[in-house]
Amino acid sequence: MTTHDFSDPRATEQRNQRTQRIDTASSLEIVDLMNAEDATVATTVRGTREQIARAIDLVVEAFRSGGRLIYVGAGTSGRLGVLDAAECPPTFSVPPTLVTGVIAGGYGALVKSVEGAEDDINAGMAAVDTAGVTKRDVLMGIAASGTTPYVRGALGRAQTIGASTIFFTCSTPPKVLAETCDVVINPVVGPEVLTGSTRLKSGTATKLVLNTLTTGAMIRMGKVYGNMMVDLMALSEKLRDRGQRIVMECAGVSREEARAAIDRAEGSVKLAIVMARRGVSAAEARRLLQAAGGFVRPVAGDPPAVQQRS
Repeated sequence: MTTHDFSDPRATEQRNQRTQRIDTASSLEIVDLMNAEDATVATTVRGTREQIARAIDLVVEAFRSGGRLIYVGAGTSGRLGVLDAAECPPTFSVPPTLVTGVIAGGYGALVKSVEGAEDDINAGMAAVDTAGVTKRDVLMGIAASGTTPYVRGALGRAQTIGASTIFFTCSTPPKVLAETCDVVINPVVGPEVLTGSTRLKSGTATKLVLNTLTTGAMIRMGKVYGNMMVDLMALSEKLRDRGQRIVMECAGVSREEARAAIDRAEGSVKLAIVMARRGVSAAEARRLLQAAGGFVRPVAGDPPAVQQRS
């Protein structure tokens, strides 16, 4: 039998020895195999903690100078970037332009695969221009395999413009990107349960990193009080209830008093907390918050400690 070299150097394309007989497994065995592989992801991501922290610092610096965070990816990587960006406005009351996601093939690729879109390096470059990237922005390229031409094109174009660049991959990063990107986040999660299916462990690692990046940046921007999402606008029934409960807990007031404070604050939970804790008007609470850079703790003191449930 002739031996041929069919190996691929990318970690995401290697075969997983532990799952090579998964096609003979029962449903419970499949669950156990996948769960065992998934359990390794968080530890691997932790190994990139310093790089993630540097990325958070870059994003905070961009936000404070009027810049944005732009994710660029293809397939699963692109979808996860768009998802993370879409969740920032309702969670942190930021404009939808502050964090944006760009996916190869356009928004139609969110729900249906657009074959070949990821191979167009020129389209990646053009997407950066269409997004209006400037030197104040941070562009994060997401490519689980590390070789997506669309992402490489976007990163190269962003660097030409002078934007800060972050590269995320679960394989060995190409030398040119490792040397030119400001931060490289590289959790090598190893071979997938199904060879090359990067929506699995690589996708989980991507979600963990993106969650940490935007949440960390928003915390650093004063969007939380303790561990509460206070910079929300109580504009839906669910958010009105959450906002009232937050104000009740933080200020020790009744639901009626919390509701009245939020109404006077025109829906701003953060403003209502300061009003209720300090006994001031909305205008004065706004002035105090602005002087504190938007952070609640310096204005309202420490939040109440978390009460242990019996």
